[in-house]
Amino acid sequence: MSSVATRAPAPARPAPPPTRGRRRSGGGRQWWIYAVLIIGLFIAVAPFLWMLLSSFKPDAEVRQVPPTWWPENPTLDNYRDLFQRLNFPRFFANSVIVATAVTLGNMVFCTMLGYALAKLQFPGRRTLFGLVLSMLMIPTVATFVPLFVLVSNFGLANTFGGLILPFLAAPLGVFIMRQYILGLPDELLDAARIDGAGEFRILATVVVPLCGPPLATLGVLTFFAQWNNFLWPLVVAQTEDKYTLPVALALYAIGQNNARFGLLMAGAVVIIIPVLIIFAVLQRYVVQGIAVTGLKD
Repeated sequence: MSSVATRAPAPARPAPPPTRGRRRSGGGRQWWIYAVLIIGLFIAVAPFLWMLLSSFKPDAEVRQVPPTWWPENPTLDNYRDLFQRLNFPRFFANSVIVATAVTLGNMVFCTMLGYALAKLQFPGRRTLFGLVLSMLMIPTVATFVPLFVLVSNFGLANTFGGLILPFLAAPLGVFIMRQYILGLPDELLDAARIDGAGEFRILATVVVPLCGPPLATLGVLTFFAQWNNFLWPLVVAQTEDKYTLPVALALYAIGQNNARFGLLMAGAVVIIIPVLIIFAVLQRYVVQGIAVTGLKD
């Protein structure tokens, strides 16, 4: 007769804690987060939606009190006046020339300066970088008077040179490119130097191909700033043939009673369309450039 071995009973496992209350509390917190984000999104988008809808309203309806969101009598007269009465092609071309030239200049010169500050050893390198950081803390308006005097003394007032040259190397662009290039491995540069490449060739063939994200970020930020720049073109451009779009639209905003708000809304919509297209195309590179540009020293 075979004996049956008895096994010791396994220890009972503790019952899992109830999670229903936790899930409910987490879901409640998540609901409030979504609600806050939706409210913030509406606050951010509402002015642009109002601008777009008002561009299709007659001027009397824009001034109507209480205001209405949707156009009661939609019309395209504001856009017709914008392209027919206003010298829009000239002003648009001026904005394209200035914004494109300043953007390309920043991408070239800021990359060169950032490479020099990050990878080249020369006396006063840290002092020069400190000056670049100090320029980021000085308001741009504080430099307008000396900058305008300098531009006038060189005979560049009311010229494209006066609109473009003072902004070809922005401190923010130098900082962005320096911080990114600082993270590139020195072994790549040393290998190129061993092969006999000079610094300009290293910059063009080794550094620049690796700087896609920060260059996209710098290009988008610079183009946005120059495309929407109002104060400096207003000061330097003294005749209408040198006006950019923001300055030209200001001609229709002189005085509360004389301003054509419908035309201003249509002009603002036209101005913002190129910005939205460029940002939509380069959004991935901009986000990547901001994410990888850290504070290295």
